Amino acid sequence: MRRRLQVGVFLGLVLVATHCLGQSSAAGDPRRQTALSLEQQGSNAEAETAWRAYLKDFPLSPEPYAHLGLLEARQEHYKEAAPLYRKALEIGPEVPGLRMNLGLALFKGGDLKQAIEEFSQLMKSQPGNQQLLTLTGMAHYGLAEYAEAVPYLKPAADNDAHNLPLRLALAHSCLWSKQFQCVLDVYHEILTLDPESAEADMLAGEALDELKDNAGAIKMFREAVKANPKEPNAHFGLGYLLWTLKQYKEAASEFQAELANDPDHVQAMLYLADTEIQTNQMEEAGPLLEKAVALNPAFGLGHLDLGIVYSESGRNDDALRELTLAAKIIPDEVSVHWRLGRLYRTLGRKEEAKAEFDKASSLNKAVDEELYRKIDKGRDRPAPAPSAVPQNQ
Repeated sequence: MRRRLQVGVFLGLVLVATHCLGQSSAAGDPRRQTALSLEQQGSNAEAETAWRAYLKDFPLSPEPYAHLGLLEARQEHYKEAAPLYRKALEIGPEVPGLRMNLGLALFKGGDLKQAIEEFSQLMKSQPGNQQLLTLTGMAHYGLAEYAEAVPYLKPAADNDAHNLPLRLALAHSCLWSKQFQCVLDVYHEILTLDPESAEADMLAGEALDELKDNAGAIKMFREAVKANPKEPNAHFGLGYLLWTLKQYKEAASEFQAELANDPDHVQAMLYLADTEIQTNQMEEAGPLLEKAVALNPAFGLGHLDLGIVYSESGRNDDALRELTLAAKIIPDEVSVHWRLGRLYRTLGRKEEAKAEFDKASSLNKAVDEELYRKIDKGRDRPAPAPSAVPQNQ
């Protein structure tokens, strides 16, 4: 049920004024004054020409490079701005704001790893800087480095009591790095800012699902649906949880509600079709599965269920094609090999049928052994060391 939700966090590009270094006579140069004036007027092209003319006579000054980078960043040409800021920083590493501008240009240009390096340098002297914490956390978030994002996003959120998007980003990062209690803690903070946040309810629901609290997870997803019936994936998430508990009738209603919001929601189609297969409504399942597989053939469940539908209706060649595709996509799914074995047996292909049944049996055995291993591990877990057990005084 994992999904990537969009988290919009406003991270403005701070354009810090740079200072002239290099030749002392540069400050009074009329070309510099002209370039600054044009820049302040918003005449970007003319200002760039003026700064480049100035640069010819003062190639060892960081100022023209910094302002040329500023002009590019102002036009959202962040990839072009970054090397200009880097050159200015190389010449004048002590100029205030240059490294921050470089980091921001890299961040906005999508070079998040390089941005993190620059922010980390700044963080050494400004460990509690709110902007740096937020930017670094969001850079890790953008790289899907969720565990690394949490230590930055958490203090950033703590320092900004009213920032809802930041808390949502933190909650997502906690969820995807399997810090489930963190998700629940942030969820309660989000509720103080937005008691009707369906997204927050869903995050809490996913955390509780991971913690095997089925009732709690379902409750949270019901809250999400109640808060916003149009929230993407809310009905699907609730339906999926009900499906895992074999509550197929109610699950089907939720999948239908998701499809009413998004007619091309492939997973809702697949699981709705699967509920119909589970309740022996093969004719209703077929068209849904065909549409879902056409929209996205990457889901193994679609090919498996379509193979089942075709097998039940005697379309053996079609069933074989779909089940073979399912075996390639989800090779460790027992039911795929069991279904293939049955189909091969029907077709009189005994050796292939035996091979598939053997695979299914082997996979079942592996699952059982893993379960027994976990049980035995729990039984064999040592008692706490004496020093860890409180003693009566």
